[in-house]
Amino acid sequence: MSLRLGDAAPNFQAKTSVGDIDFYQYLGDSWGVLFSHPADYTPVCTTELGRTAALKNEFEKRNVKVLALSVDSEESHRGWINDINETQQTSVEFPIIADQDKKIADAYDMIHPNASETLTVRSLFVISPDKKVKLIITYPASTGRNFNEVLRVIDSLQLTANYSVATPADWQDGEDVIVVNSIKTEDIPARFPKGHTVIKPYLRTTPQPNK
Repeated sequence: MSLRLGDAAPNFQAKTSVGDIDFYQYLGDSWGVLFSHPADYTPVCTTELGRTAALKNEFEKRNVKVLALSVDSEESHRGWINDINETQQTSVEFPIIADQDKKIADAYDMIHPNASETLTVRSLFVISPDKKVKLIITYPASTGRNFNEVLRVIDSLQLTANYSVATPADWQDGEDVIVVNSIKTEDIPARFPKGHTVIKPYLRTTPQPNK
């Protein structure tokens, strides 16, 4: 059965490029990003892992731990990391999971038979501290992921988890947000003292509450 938003993220134990891990224990009380790659030594993935490593500080300041997954062995991962570090001028320090039996790929529905019978597609999952799946993005193997968008979505998820707001199209951290419809317009000033704008009865905006 496919994994859906709001489902519990399956726990797993795995060998990785940095040793054995238990997924839940590794995450602890952090948010998590788990993303898969078709195989080691693939060109698009090399750029993606390099970009992720370069964004280490951005993930850390959001309390996010990152894990990558490929169906190759941890020994293969370590050799590939040398190439990534060399070609992308970075240092990959996060774990790359070895999923040779494809158990994790199957648990997270990362193999799409019509795309490839054996290779994982580019799936990315954002997982909240309570171990629930909050975001699923799936790219074809030929298209590299946009990690600025991943960070943007994490900003939105963390904001909306703590405040009764939603984020509009193309929203960036620091911009106005939408007050959810469960809050009556007359109740907005008490909840959002920075002010608000009523565009339509169902569309009310307010400055980002945590800025």
